[in-house]
Amino acid sequence: MEIAASLGRFTLYRIQVLGRSGIFIFTAILQAFLPPFRISRLVKEIEFIGSKSFLIVFVTALFTGMVLGLQGYYSLSQFGAEAALGVMVALSIIRELGPVLCALMVSGRAGSAITAEIGIMKITDQFPALEMMAVDPLKYVVSPKVVAGIISLPLLTAFFDLIGIAGGYLVGVNLLGVSEGAYIGKLATAVTFRDIYGGIIKSLCFGLLITWIATFMGYTAEATTEGVSRATTNTVVLTALSILIVDYILTSLLL
Repeated sequence: MEIAASLGRFTLYRIQVLGRSGIFIFTAILQAFLPPFRISRLVKEIEFIGSKSFLIVFVTALFTGMVLGLQGYYSLSQFGAEAALGVMVALSIIRELGPVLCALMVSGRAGSAITAEIGIMKITDQFPALEMMAVDPLKYVVSPKVVAGIISLPLLTAFFDLIGIAGGYLVGVNLLGVSEGAYIGKLATAVTFRDIYGGIIKSLCFGLLITWIATFMGYTAEATTEGVSRATTNTVVLTALSILIVDYILTSLLL
């Protein structure tokens, strides 16, 4: 009975947290469409989540494309299909690796920072101060971050796709001698709007997911340094797992 009771308490607590987080993100998104609109806050968050993540996304995309080009060439050469290297690299990156790896990099860099920032604001009692000035903390702090994540992730994913394909081109064409016409020509023929559309949908969902988890964990963290540290760690782990699970679900639905 004690085991059943513990399992029941654990399940009810998780359901409660899920419900609170759902109300939290719904309220934050709703507040984003209500005046006053703080465009400067939104631009600042887009710069933090998007622009400052570009370098790590660039490096990850370049070497991911180069590794795909190298591994793909030696795999395809066994069947005399080296000309299909561009198709393999492009579809692998656009459909799966681009959205997923980009989201993981952004969650590790920006997601943890968002949780820490909001947690420190909670420790220093900045939320009650905002409420005393008749400023809604959700609208002022959380909503710009959520909207910025939804805007930034598709743009970063598009950069990731282009840079990854270019990395495959550098290795396949310049290093291994694959025909330039075959690489680009077959790529342009094989990649359809459906492939691009699927990547966009995934990146939008991942952008919402990263900011949702990061802001909620920071907003509900214990007002102690240990609590903020624990919330930051939980954000990175939970976001990574959620991205992989949601990626599988979206891939199943899109296919």
